[in-house]
Amino acid sequence: MFTRGKSFYGHIALTFAIIETKREELRRMPSQLGITLKQVRLQQHLSQATVATGICAQSMLSAIENGKYTPNATLLMRLCQRLKISLDQLSLAENFTISDLEQINDRLAKLCNHHRYADLREFLLTDAVQARLTTDVQLAAYYYYLGITDFQLGHLTDAQQQFQLALASAPAQHRTDPLSRLCWMSLALIHASRQQANASEEAMTQAVTQLKTAPYEANLNSLFYLAAVSHLKLNQLTIAAQWLERGIDFATDHDSHYMLANDYHLLAVIASRSEQIDQQRTAQATEHVLTTLFHESIYDRLD
Repeated sequence: MFTRGKSFYGHIALTFAIIETKREELRRMPSQLGITLKQVRLQQHLSQATVATGICAQSMLSAIENGKYTPNATLLMRLCQRLKISLDQLSLAENFTISDLEQINDRLAKLCNHHRYADLREFLLTDAVQARLTTDVQLAAYYYYLGITDFQLGHLTDAQQQFQLALASAPAQHRTDPLSRLCWMSLALIHASRQQANASEEAMTQAVTQLKTAPYEANLNSLFYLAAVSHLKLNQLTIAAQWLERGIDFATDHDSHYMLANDYHLLAVIASRSEQIDQQRTAQATEHVLTTLFHESIYDRLD
């Protein structure tokens, strides 16, 4: 049984001290947000002066584009409106493709992004979708999404089978790709939901094997969040906080904001359960800033 002694509370406090440091790094790091704004501005053949007029100083826009300044939510929204871009463009990681037909992939992405899991499952089981599965990589992604829908709909046994089929379908050279890693971490979450701690830990190990040397994709940020949720289900709060700490490090080291709001939300949940009120408020405040700034959805609220 996991107990909460002085070392537990000490680690929680230390984790939040480290997180505060990472918040400062997040403010200073070269920003993907700034890169995106600059790319869109140049595509529209607009000068910094034109975009900044009536919104902010040109020097401030330059600082944002070069990652030297992070805009507040109001400023970001006004810049996005001026450039006619959606905040959603700044927040979502890429969905996996299951077909060579773009309309199928677009429909899948829309259902996923709106968390319409029952509709997604119905869509995946149609003949029209199944007939367009032409490669092993697409088949693996197909089973992965079926696993996601089954898990979200509470069908854990079916979800486990789908994730296992996804892993079996993936070509050998793709066994350490983000999709396979997410399948392993999803299996870890299923085992944790059943209180199977050893099986969950084994699946987590598979998910992050050689991760440091793997090519980066934003979807990999999700691994740390899912691992933390798994440990939270096992009532292992200290280990859950450690995974979130690693996840925030991983995201900021790769100049990414994807999943950070969710990481801070889960830290707030952990702080609440451990009766660390100040840390809970700090995490909630950071979560609010990130969700407002990057329009990131919070998944599966556990509190």
